[in-house]
Amino acid sequence: QMKLVESGGGSVEAGGSLRLSCAHWPGASRVYYLGWFRQAPGMQREGVAGIATDGTTTYEDSVKGRFTISKDVAKNTVYLQMDNLKPEDTGLYYCVAGGSTRWEGQLSPPWFNYWGQGTQVTVSS
Repeated sequence: QMKLVESGGGSVEAGGSLRLSCAHWPGASRVYYLGWFRQAPGMQREGVAGIATDGTTTYEDSVKGRFTISKDVAKNTVYLQMDNLKPEDTGLYYCVAGGSTRWEGQLSPPWFNYWGQGTQVTVSS
């Protein structure tokens, strides 16, 4: 069974940076892509970034140029570097993984079978 454990959340002022990490253990699960979602209070979950097995990345429009997703295959870890943070980036950030061979970068929940518990990011103005 796939396991995902996030770390690195915290509180920063607007303009600051944070790096989230997600250690993952696929077990017997077939996983082809990883990503990050976030959820602000009272809002639906929103896809932030994704990365495929070949390293191809995709981003939600509001984070392009500010966030960078990457992975270290040897460490079974995926990262989300977040720079120039804004108050609207506040939310619970989830590490996610999916196993569909038809994935083409879609950042919507049905494409992701596995979810971590989340790590809180708070950006103050």
